[in-house]
Amino acid sequence: MESKEVTPGKFGINLGLILGGIMTLIAIYMYATDMAFKGQQWPVYIYYVAFPLIIIYAISQYKKNNSGLLSLKEAIKTGMVVALISALVYVGYILIFNYIVDSEYNTKMIEFATEQIASSEGPVEAKEMQLKMVEFFSNPIAGSVFWVAMSLFFGLIYSLIGGLVMKKSDA
Repeated sequence: MESKEVTPGKFGINLGLILGGIMTLIAIYMYATDMAFKGQQWPVYIYYVAFPLIIIYAISQYKKNNSGLLSLKEAIKTGMVVALISALVYVGYILIFNYIVDSEYNTKMIEFATEQIASSEGPVEAKEMQLKMVEFFSNPIAGSVFWVAMSLFFGLIYSLIGGLVMKKSDA
């Protein structure tokens, strides 16, 4: 009888697509309701909760489908695939949004951030630094690279945690 090999990527790809879809839906909702211009960021917290939960779930499903066995390496691979795929889905949305859907959105965001920073208290140097950061991350390419890097970083952390908690060898 032929046994089918279970791969970490199999679980990571599907759940990465789901996680990327969740972030994309959150971004679309925030755009449609102008929440970013109202200073309301609560929908993003949904993603902050979903991200580790989906990574941990992917690792647990991999373990379940691998006869209850899980190495730390397999856990990290599974979690990193989820993080990478979700980041790439969101980057795809960001690029389409910024170059096709609303090419003026970043300009409006920079203007909004400039007004917010100008009205805040603090040293002028700090305000200038904040504005430079806003301008840098408003660039879709720079923002996308940063998004992928942060997704991989946090994916590694959550995968390590999940792997250390759930690892089990056949010995």
